[in-house]
Amino acid sequence: MARKKNKAKEYLFVDGYNVINTWDRFKELKNGNLEEARNELMEILSEYKHYSGIEIILVFDAHLVKGNSGTKENYKGLEVVYTKENETADQYIEKKLDEIGRTKRVRVATSDWMEQQIVLGRGGIRISSRELEIEIFNEKRLIDRKRDRENKINDMLMSRLDEETIEKLYKWIRDEE
Repeated sequence: MARKKNKAKEYLFVDGYNVINTWDRFKELKNGNLEEARNELMEILSEYKHYSGIEIILVFDAHLVKGNSGTKENYKGLEVVYTKENETADQYIEKKLDEIGRTKRVRVATSDWMEQQIVLGRGGIRISSRELEIEIFNEKRLIDRKRDRENKINDMLMSRLDEETIEKLYKWIRDEE
């Protein structure tokens, strides 16, 4: 179901707290439970990664955490980075852009205007947090429509079968599991 195409690998860096502070769905969560907002964003981006084929790196600021050496984790195929002490998400993303921005297709999701200008200057493509939200929503809607269409076709085909054949198919499926 993924729309992976035969093209150069695309990277999408996401400024996590910028997205959390921009998307309406996180307005209440960010004030009450920031960890829950982070987890929900990780879930959304992990799902998006799987059906888009885009390599997504989610970056959270941890620069104010004393003694923090920075961490990386894998969440369902999604790379999640917590920056080290005295390193912002913007600085981390800029460093990565310097490494790969002119040789690979790199997009950066942030609504920080200054960061968007830096991204463009370093060979990346900027996308606002709201544009990312719309992109994810539209892609998910497209996939849901395709799944609904496939289910209707399957239902039409199944309705043409007699009860005995349907029972044999279900038994065959259970035996395969």
